[in-house]
Amino acid sequence: MSVQFGRWNFEGQPPAPDYIEKVGAALAPYGPDSNESFSKDGIKILYRAFHTTKESCYEKQPCISPSGAVITWDGRLDNRADLISELQDCLTSASTDVAIVSAAYEKWGAHCLRKLIGDWALSLWNPRERSVLLAKDPIGTKHLYYSLDDNQVTWSTILNPLVLFADKTFEICEEYIAGWFAIMFPAAHLTPYIGIHAVPPSCSVLLRPGKRGNHGQHGVKHVVSKYWDFDPGKRIRYRADADYEEHFRSALATAVQCRLRSDRPVLAELSGGMDSSSIVCMADLLITRGHANCPRLDTITWYDESKPNWGELPHFTKIEERRGRTGHHINAASLKEDHSQISFGAEFVSNRFAPTPIPNGRQSELFKQNAAYIGSGGYRVTLSGIGGEFTGDGVPTPTPEFQNLLARGRFVTLARQLNAWAAKMRKNRLPLLWEALRGFSPLAPRDIAEYVNPAASWFHSGFVRRNRAAFCGYPFRVRLFGPLPSLQDNIKRLDDLRRLLAYCDFQSEMLYEKRFPYLDRDFLEFICSIPREQIVRVGQRRSLMKRALIGIVPDEILNRKKKETIPQGTPKHTSAEWPSSVEIGQHIIGNSAGIIDPDRFAEVLQKARRNEEAPIQSLKRTLTLESWLRHLTIHKVLGSDVASGEKKHQLLEPTRPKSLAS
Repeated sequence: MSVQFGRWNFEGQPPAPDYIEKVGAALAPYGPDSNESFSKDGIKILYRAFHTTKESCYEKQPCISPSGAVITWDGRLDNRADLISELQDCLTSASTDVAIVSAAYEKWGAHCLRKLIGDWALSLWNPRERSVLLAKDPIGTKHLYYSLDDNQVTWSTILNPLVLFADKTFEICEEYIAGWFAIMFPAAHLTPYIGIHAVPPSCSVLLRPGKRGNHGQHGVKHVVSKYWDFDPGKRIRYRADADYEEHFRSALATAVQCRLRSDRPVLAELSGGMDSSSIVCMADLLITRGHANCPRLDTITWYDESKPNWGELPHFTKIEERRGRTGHHINAASLKEDHSQISFGAEFVSNRFAPTPIPNGRQSELFKQNAAYIGSGGYRVTLSGIGGEFTGDGVPTPTPEFQNLLARGRFVTLARQLNAWAAKMRKNRLPLLWEALRGFSPLAPRDIAEYVNPAASWFHSGFVRRNRAAFCGYPFRVRLFGPLPSLQDNIKRLDDLRRLLAYCDFQSEMLYEKRFPYLDRDFLEFICSIPREQIVRVGQRRSLMKRALIGIVPDEILNRKKKETIPQGTPKHTSAEWPSSVEIGQHIIGNSAGIIDPDRFAEVLQKARRNEEAPIQSLKRTLTLESWLRHLTIHKVLGSDVASGEKKHQLLEPTRPKSLAS
């Protein structure tokens, strides 16, 4: 979680000292272990370290390679031994990760990126080729942003410097807002600001000066390339189930072992579900056998004893019994949360800039307790079970299996499996077959999700029309030819998680590096290369996972039913909890940005104030959006036309909306 920043002026002009001072102050809270920099020929690079491994304590960054390339690296290299073996004489087992990356670049150039396995983000300035290369790992666990100007490029691990110190204003990215509002998260390459981009997962971005224009300005050549992807032709086939089970155990053990690499105790999230439990049990097995490079593994659990139907308490305590050690518990039901109504606009504190629509005005007691425990225990690494759904989570579904059989023309096997699934699920065969067939159809419904539809009533129609794919969570149609449909489905799931990881920003109040064993590249390649019927069998979710982890994870966990989600009733609100038109004022910035129709928004808001039926969650989200846009105007981030109330949407909409107050 180390942070980096760079600016390269093509004319050789160094950035102003006060600019660098402000950027350094913004980076400082995220990197307490070092404060290093590099300056030459119009380029300035800042680096603040957050050490999580023994080797990282010896890194000197930015790292200058023998050819003069300047590399800044934030990450964990999992295939160190393999790379050291390939690179031979120039490295040893004690070499730092960034030294290995530097040697790899010297030998293979940009082709080295596909060889770097782990969680990482890097920037590389090549003075000989006059270029900057930015790249992230295939999953996208790290953040790296960049912006382009006429004569320079700027990049940073955190958004704040690119937004606050750009000496210009920005337009809001409509697609980002649509993805955020749909609660499916924006595309991973987007930021809320037009002109500021995120490096996409599994991609590199090559930046170099363009040809001079009529005004003497260079411009920027900007090339985004994918350096790695799943091999659709890769197949793993064994004769016996036991071989698949052994491979699963080996792949999961390697994924956990790599993420236990830490010079401090590691903290694992433990919910009592199969994902987190399997990670903790596998980690304990590795530590017991002396195969883990960390001092100790502790656990932290959040639960709510007021919701007994979740059934988490008996399950995570079963894991603790197996471990012989009790973890840290946070009972949400016992926390004294302040549920008093936050006044409109107070979600965002003006002196703490929020670059994305994530409220920064009040932290929950859960957040505070979690941060306090991580800080007091000296933890810098946490393990998370996110990604476990690739092992077949949810209600067992035959759809990907049927689609595979259809795509490969295996109709006899399809008929046999269709009969088996229909009998197990007690359903007719035709609906099951139709569900598989309709996934191939270009006419399959691609409407906005049900929980978003009400909000569309107060959005400008042009905004909804232009960003329909983002509102729908970027739906896709299964292709009949090409990769197996089950691989297409896995890639779609992975893209959803990539968007989630790209959206979730880390906070300086709670510094730690989160690691995801189930998102290990090699583990995912294994899951994507084996037969679908190994992962999910007729009526059996997580068949392979359960078979492979017998004796490692307690039977009570392996055989438990899927965690139930307690239906949330529509929250009750009183008129006093909703802001009035007077509190909001006449000028709606969301209207100036071409997003919110103030007349229709006012109508729904008044319904809520009268305790009439209204889409509560969508309404609250819109108020958060408006509060955040006003937060941006305080920091002078938005363009003058939006901040002053000029109607951008007039160029797109035929009628002039009235003010909210009217």
